Amino acid sequence: MSERTSSHLRRAVAVRTRRITESAAFTAAVFGLILGNAVLLGAETYTGAVEQWHSTLKTAEHVFLAAFTAEILLRAAASADRPKQFFRDPWNIFDLAVVGLAFLPFARENATVLRLLRLARVVRAARFLPQLRIVIVAVGKSLPGTLSFVLVGALLLYVYAMTGWVFFAAEDPEHYGSLGRAALTLFLLITLDGLGDAVRAGLEISRWTILYFASFVLLGSFLLVNLLIGVVINSLQEAREMEAGTGSAPPRRASTPDTADDLREQLATARRALDTIEAELENPRSRSR
Repeated sequence: MSERTSSHLRRAVAVRTRRITESAAFTAAVFGLILGNAVLLGAETYTGAVEQWHSTLKTAEHVFLAAFTAEILLRAAASADRPKQFFRDPWNIFDLAVVGLAFLPFARENATVLRLLRLARVVRAARFLPQLRIVIVAVGKSLPGTLSFVLVGALLLYVYAMTGWVFFAAEDPEHYGSLGRAALTLFLLITLDGLGDAVRAGLEISRWTILYFASFVLLGSFLLVNLLIGVVINSLQEAREMEAGTGSAPPRRASTPDTADDLREQLATARRALDTIEAELENPRSRSR
Protein backbone atom coordinates (compact mmCIF):
# COMPACT_ATOMS: atom_id res chain seq x y z
CA MET A 1 0.00 0.00 0.00
CA SER A 2 1.46 3.32 -1.09
CA GLU A 3 1.92 6.23 1.27
CA ARG A 4 -0.69 8.27 -0.61
CA THR A 5 -3.25 5.45 -0.39
CA SER A 6 -2.54 4.98 3.32
CA SER A 7 -2.92 8.69 3.98
CA HIS A 8 -6.18 8.78 2.05
CA LEU A 9 -7.49 5.77 4.02
CA ARG A 10 -6.57 7.36 7.36
CA ARG A 11 -8.27 10.59 6.32
CA ALA A 12 -11.43 8.74 5.28
CA VAL A 13 -11.55 6.80 8.56
CA ALA A 14 -10.96 9.99 10.57
CA VAL A 15 -13.70 11.89 8.77
CA ARG A 16 -16.27 9.14 9.26
CA THR A 17 -15.48 8.48 12.91
CA ARG A 18 -15.29 12.21 13.61
CA ARG A 19 -18.88 12.54 12.47
CA ILE A 20 -19.79 9.93 15.07
CA THR A 21 -17.75 11.30 17.98
CA GLU A 22 -18.85 14.89 17.40
CA SER A 23 -22.54 14.02 17.19
CA ALA A 24 -24.96 14.84 19.99
CA ALA A 25 -26.14 11.23 20.16
CA PHE A 26 -22.60 9.95 20.84
CA THR A 27 -22.05 12.56 23.57
CA ALA A 28 -25.37 11.70 25.21
CA ALA A 29 -24.61 7.98 25.05
CA VAL A 30 -21.19 8.35 26.68
CA PHE A 31 -22.60 10.63 29.34
CA GLY A 32 -25.31 8.08 30.03
CA LEU A 33 -22.64 5.35 30.37
CA ILE A 34 -20.77 7.48 32.92
CA LEU A 35 -23.95 8.00 34.94
CA GLY A 36 -24.73 4.28 34.73
CA ASN A 37 -21.22 3.48 35.93
CA ALA A 38 -21.76 5.84 38.88
CA VAL A 39 -25.04 4.10 39.76
CA LEU A 40 -23.29 0.73 39.56
CA LEU A 41 -20.56 1.88 41.95
CA GLY A 42 -23.17 3.15 44.38
CA ALA A 43 -25.09 -0.13 44.24
CA GLU A 44 -21.95 -2.09 45.12
CA THR A 45 -21.71 -0.28 48.45
CA TYR A 46 -24.80 -2.18 49.67
CA THR A 47 -23.88 -5.63 50.93
CA GLY A 48 -27.30 -7.11 50.28
CA ALA A 49 -27.29 -5.99 46.64
CA VAL A 50 -23.81 -7.42 46.08
CA GLU A 51 -24.75 -10.79 47.55
CA GLN A 52 -27.98 -11.03 45.55
CA TRP A 53 -26.80 -9.55 42.23
CA HIS A 54 -23.09 -10.40 42.28
CA SER A 55 -22.93 -12.00 38.83
CA THR A 56 -25.16 -9.32 37.28
CA LEU A 57 -23.05 -6.51 38.71
CA LYS A 58 -19.88 -8.22 37.49
CA THR A 59 -21.30 -8.57 33.99
CA ALA A 60 -22.41 -4.95 34.00
CA GLU A 61 -18.88 -3.86 34.95
CA HIS A 62 -17.44 -5.77 31.97
CA VAL A 63 -20.04 -4.19 29.69
CA PHE A 64 -19.15 -0.70 30.90
CA LEU A 65 -15.44 -1.38 30.46
CA ALA A 66 -16.00 -2.64 26.91
CA ALA A 67 -18.16 0.39 26.08
CA PHE A 68 -15.57 2.84 27.41
CA THR A 69 -12.84 1.03 25.50
CA ALA A 70 -14.85 1.30 22.30
CA GLU A 71 -15.33 5.02 22.97
CA ILE A 72 -11.58 5.58 23.35
CA LEU A 73 -10.89 3.64 20.16
CA LEU A 74 -13.44 5.75 18.27
CA ARG A 75 -11.88 8.97 19.56
CA ALA A 76 -8.43 7.71 18.54
CA ALA A 77 -9.74 6.77 15.09
CA ALA A 78 -11.24 10.26 14.73
CA SER A 79 -7.67 11.58 15.02
CA ALA A 80 -6.15 9.00 12.66
CA ASP A 81 -5.13 11.72 10.20
CA ARG A 82 -3.41 13.72 12.98
CA PRO A 83 -2.38 11.34 15.84
CA LYS A 84 -0.41 14.03 17.68
CA GLN A 85 -3.58 16.08 18.04
CA PHE A 86 -5.17 13.26 20.03
CA PHE A 87 -2.42 13.27 22.65
CA ARG A 88 -2.41 17.07 22.91
CA ASP A 89 -5.85 16.98 24.53
CA PRO A 90 -5.44 16.40 28.31
CA TRP A 91 -8.90 14.82 28.51
CA ASN A 92 -7.88 12.17 25.96
CA ILE A 93 -4.80 11.34 28.05
CA PHE A 94 -6.93 11.12 31.19
CA ASP A 95 -9.54 8.89 29.50
CA LEU A 96 -6.85 6.65 28.03
CA ALA A 97 -5.13 6.27 31.41
CA VAL A 98 -8.36 5.54 33.30
CA VAL A 99 -9.54 2.92 30.81
CA GLY A 100 -6.14 1.45 29.95
CA LEU A 101 -5.02 0.91 33.54
CA ALA A 102 -8.10 -1.21 34.18
CA PHE A 103 -6.64 -3.89 31.86
CA LEU A 104 -3.32 -4.15 33.70
CA PRO A 105 -2.90 -7.21 35.97
CA PHE A 106 -1.94 -5.27 39.11
CA ALA A 107 -5.10 -3.15 38.82
CA ARG A 108 -7.44 -6.05 38.20
CA GLU A 109 -5.98 -8.03 41.11
CA ASN A 110 -6.14 -5.12 43.54
CA ALA A 111 -9.76 -4.38 44.45
CA THR A 112 -8.94 -0.95 45.93
CA VAL A 113 -7.04 0.25 42.85
CA LEU A 114 -9.77 -1.09 40.56
CA ARG A 115 -12.46 0.75 42.53
CA LEU A 116 -10.49 3.98 42.35
CA LEU A 117 -10.09 3.61 38.59
CA ARG A 118 -13.80 2.96 38.23
CA LEU A 119 -14.48 5.99 40.40
CA ALA A 120 -12.21 8.08 38.14
CA ARG A 121 -14.55 7.30 35.25
CA VAL A 122 -17.21 9.36 37.00
CA VAL A 123 -14.86 12.37 36.86
CA ARG A 124 -14.95 12.05 33.07
CA ALA A 125 -18.44 13.55 33.24
CA ALA A 126 -16.68 16.93 33.43
CA ARG A 127 -15.67 16.45 29.80
CA PHE A 128 -19.30 16.79 28.74
CA LEU A 129 -20.23 19.62 31.15
CA PRO A 130 -18.62 22.88 29.97
CA GLN A 131 -19.25 24.78 33.21
CA LEU A 132 -17.73 22.03 35.34
CA ARG A 133 -14.82 21.82 32.91
CA ILE A 134 -14.22 25.55 33.35
CA VAL A 135 -14.18 25.18 37.14
CA ILE A 136 -11.68 22.30 36.99
CA VAL A 137 -9.38 24.25 34.66
CA ALA A 138 -9.71 27.29 36.92
CA VAL A 139 -8.70 25.25 39.96
CA GLY A 140 -5.64 23.99 38.12
CA LYS A 141 -4.63 27.47 36.99
CA SER A 142 -5.11 28.89 40.49
CA LEU A 143 -2.66 26.44 42.08
CA PRO A 144 0.42 28.71 41.72
CA GLY A 145 -1.44 31.63 43.30
CA THR A 146 -2.89 29.32 45.94
CA LEU A 147 0.61 28.16 46.85
CA SER A 148 1.63 31.77 47.49
CA PHE A 149 -1.52 32.19 49.59
CA VAL A 150 -0.62 29.08 51.65
CA LEU A 151 2.91 30.38 52.28
CA VAL A 152 1.66 33.79 53.42
CA GLY A 153 -1.02 32.16 55.57
CA ALA A 154 1.51 29.80 57.16
CA LEU A 155 3.78 32.73 57.98
CA LEU A 156 0.86 34.64 59.51
CA LEU A 157 -0.21 31.61 61.57
CA TYR A 158 3.34 31.04 62.79
CA VAL A 159 3.83 34.65 63.94
CA TYR A 160 0.45 34.85 65.72
CA ALA A 161 0.78 31.34 67.18
CA MET A 162 4.15 32.21 68.70
CA THR A 163 2.72 35.47 70.02
CA GLY A 164 -0.28 33.65 71.50
CA TRP A 165 2.01 31.06 73.13
CA VAL A 166 4.12 33.81 74.72
CA PHE A 167 1.14 35.68 76.21
CA PHE A 168 -1.52 32.99 76.79
CA ALA A 169 0.32 29.71 77.43
CA ALA A 170 0.27 30.04 81.21
CA GLU A 171 -3.39 31.13 81.49
CA ASP A 172 -4.85 28.99 78.66
CA PRO A 173 -2.60 25.94 78.06
CA GLU A 174 -5.45 24.01 76.46
CA HIS A 175 -5.47 26.32 73.43
CA TYR A 176 -2.04 27.98 73.52
CA GLY A 177 0.11 25.51 75.48
CA SER A 178 2.33 24.76 72.45
CA LEU A 179 2.99 26.09 68.98
CA GLY A 180 0.85 23.37 67.42
CA ARG A 181 -2.13 23.98 69.70
CA ALA A 182 -1.93 27.72 69.18
CA ALA A 183 -1.71 27.31 65.38
CA LEU A 184 -4.73 24.96 65.39
CA THR A 185 -6.73 27.39 67.52
CA LEU A 186 -5.93 30.30 65.22
CA PHE A 187 -6.61 28.23 62.09
CA LEU A 188 -10.13 27.59 63.37
CA LEU A 189 -10.51 31.28 64.14
CA ILE A 190 -9.85 32.11 60.46
CA THR A 191 -13.27 30.59 59.77
CA LEU A 192 -14.67 32.79 62.60
CA ASP A 193 -15.76 29.60 64.36
CA GLY A 194 -15.65 30.14 68.12
CA LEU A 195 -14.37 33.70 67.81
CA GLY A 196 -16.73 34.97 70.51
CA ASP A 197 -15.55 32.39 73.06
CA ALA A 198 -11.90 33.09 72.23
CA VAL A 199 -12.34 36.86 72.64
CA ARG A 200 -14.16 36.44 75.99
CA ALA A 201 -11.45 34.11 77.25
CA GLY A 202 -8.79 36.60 76.15
CA LEU A 203 -10.54 39.52 77.87
CA GLU A 204 -10.40 37.61 81.14
CA ILE A 205 -6.62 37.67 80.78
CA SER A 206 -6.18 41.25 79.55
CA ARG A 207 -8.25 43.88 77.78
CA TRP A 208 -5.39 44.33 75.30
CA THR A 209 -6.01 40.88 73.83
CA ILE A 210 -8.76 42.48 71.75
CA LEU A 211 -6.01 44.01 69.58
CA TYR A 212 -4.48 40.56 69.08
CA PHE A 213 -7.71 38.93 67.95
CA ALA A 214 -8.95 41.93 65.95
CA SER A 215 -5.70 42.20 63.96
CA PHE A 216 -5.58 38.45 63.33
CA VAL A 217 -9.18 38.30 62.12
CA LEU A 218 -8.61 41.34 59.91
CA LEU A 219 -5.51 39.83 58.27
CA GLY A 220 -6.53 36.18 58.26
CA SER A 221 -10.26 36.12 57.70
CA PHE A 222 -10.70 39.22 55.56
CA LEU A 223 -7.44 40.06 53.78
CA LEU A 224 -6.13 36.55 53.05
CA VAL A 225 -9.51 35.04 52.18
CA ASN A 226 -10.33 37.91 49.81
CA LEU A 227 -6.89 37.48 48.26
CA LEU A 228 -7.64 33.81 47.63
CA ILE A 229 -11.03 34.70 46.14
CA GLY A 230 -9.31 37.16 43.80
CA VAL A 231 -6.86 34.49 42.64
CA VAL A 232 -9.68 32.01 41.95
CA ILE A 233 -11.82 34.57 40.11
CA ASN A 234 -8.87 35.57 37.92
CA SER A 235 -8.18 31.91 37.13
CA LEU A 236 -11.88 31.36 36.40
CA GLN A 237 -11.85 34.20 33.89
CA GLU A 238 -8.78 32.74 32.17
CA ALA A 239 -10.45 29.32 32.08
CA ARG A 240 -13.55 30.82 30.46
CA GLU A 241 -11.40 32.45 27.79
CA MET A 242 -9.62 29.14 27.15
CA GLU A 243 -12.93 27.30 26.91
CA ALA A 244 -14.25 29.91 24.47
CA GLY A 245 -11.15 29.47 22.32
CA THR A 246 -11.49 25.70 22.44
CA GLY A 247 -15.14 25.93 21.53
CA SER A 248 -14.36 27.91 18.41
CA ALA A 249 -11.68 25.46 17.29
CA PRO A 250 -13.82 22.56 15.98
CA PRO A 251 -15.50 24.59 13.22
CA ARG A 252 -12.06 25.54 11.87
CA ARG A 253 -11.00 21.90 11.90
CA ALA A 254 -14.23 20.85 10.26
CA SER A 255 -13.65 23.30 7.44
CA THR A 256 -10.16 21.92 6.68
CA PRO A 257 -11.34 18.99 4.51
CA ASP A 258 -13.58 21.32 2.50
CA THR A 259 -10.65 23.68 1.88
CA ALA A 260 -8.47 20.76 0.75
CA ASP A 261 -11.20 19.60 -1.66
CA ASP A 262 -11.47 23.11 -3.08
CA LEU A 263 -7.72 23.23 -3.64
CA ARG A 264 -7.76 19.85 -5.38
CA GLU A 265 -10.59 21.01 -7.64
CA GLN A 266 -8.68 24.19 -8.51
CA LEU A 267 -5.56 22.15 -9.31
CA ALA A 268 -7.58 19.79 -11.51
CA THR A 269 -9.09 22.77 -13.36
CA ALA A 270 -5.63 24.28 -13.85
CA ARG A 271 -4.29 20.97 -15.23
CA ARG A 272 -7.17 20.73 -17.70
CA ALA A 273 -6.49 24.28 -18.85
CA LEU A 274 -2.81 23.48 -19.34
CA ASP A 275 -3.67 20.32 -21.29
CA THR A 276 -5.95 22.35 -23.56
CA ILE A 277 -3.22 24.94 -24.20
CA GLU A 278 -0.62 22.22 -24.94
CA ALA A 279 -3.04 20.52 -27.34
CA GLU A 280 -3.60 23.80 -29.21
CA LEU A 281 0.13 24.46 -29.39
CA GLU A 282 0.79 20.99 -30.78
CA ASN A 283 -1.95 21.38 -33.43
CA PRO A 284 -0.33 22.51 -36.75
CA ARG A 285 -3.36 24.51 -37.74
CA SER A 286 -3.16 26.49 -34.53
CA ARG A 287 0.52 27.25 -35.15
CA SER A 288 -0.20 28.37 -38.71
CA ARG A 289 -2.83 30.76 -37.48
